[in-house]
Amino acid sequence: MIAASPRDTILVTSSSGIQEEFKRGRVASLMGVEGGHGLGSSMGVLRSLYDLGVRYVTLTHKCHTPWAECSERGGHPPNTRGLTPYGKAMIREMNRLGLIIDASHASARTAKDVLRTTRAPVVFSHSAARAICRIDRNIPDDILSSLAENGGIVMVSFYNEFLTCGKRAEIKDVIDHINHIRTMAGVDYVGIGAGYDGFNSTPRGLEDVSKYPELFAELLQDPSWSLQDLKKLAGLNLLRVFSRVEQVREDLALEKVSEEIIPIHDIDTRWPCRYKFASLEDTRT
Repeated sequence: MIAASPRDTILVTSSSGIQEEFKRGRVASLMGVEGGHGLGSSMGVLRSLYDLGVRYVTLTHKCHTPWAECSERGGHPPNTRGLTPYGKAMIREMNRLGLIIDASHASARTAKDVLRTTRAPVVFSHSAARAICRIDRNIPDDILSSLAENGGIVMVSFYNEFLTCGKRAEIKDVIDHINHIRTMAGVDYVGIGAGYDGFNSTPRGLEDVSKYPELFAELLQDPSWSLQDLKKLAGLNLLRVFSRVEQVREDLALEKVSEEIIPIHDIDTRWPCRYKFASLEDTRT
């Protein structure tokens, strides 16, 4: 995708790279892995992905991995398992490498375990406030209240079903979630994580990225939002998190590489995340 539009976007692997490309007028793109199942429960794969340029990992997707529990229930028992000991070792290795930990899709228990384990700030890259839309996928107030202590950020998704628990939403619904997170966590811990590549149900007036100015125009009418606050929302908060993740990596530079291996019992007995991909011919039949 980057190769197809080199004048407009470029791959970056650092917070300073984002700022440099912004000054040049290009979109700085980060590579991430959405779903810890992509790691194969392997520290070696985790390190290899970092070497290939990945800079953030979403711990789960729509099913559990052998070491981390997702927010989807899917007929399974209530979400109370969180991270396994190996999952906590994964978090520590991500800290050592300088990978941003993304807790969107994770269960509340997993998110709490992450916040207790990590030495670096975490990101919820595309989530919303559970107090407004009561689904397990959204972030409860007790986690929002503890976010400042960690220094992380919740980036608000624009998916209608996360915003209103229904099929329709508007700009004001996005603003409601932004303001709630700001109230519970603080203006330094909220951002925008629209997620346009992952859904086809958008708020009226925010159909694509060209509509971002409409959102900020609405917020500018609210005297409780200063221009500096809006800069934080637009990206400065995320840059702060990324920069702090890099600093933690420097602090841990002398730490030993983790050689832990996931217990075979966990692989055999927990609910692993597996996706089955069908060919185009299969879908036609």
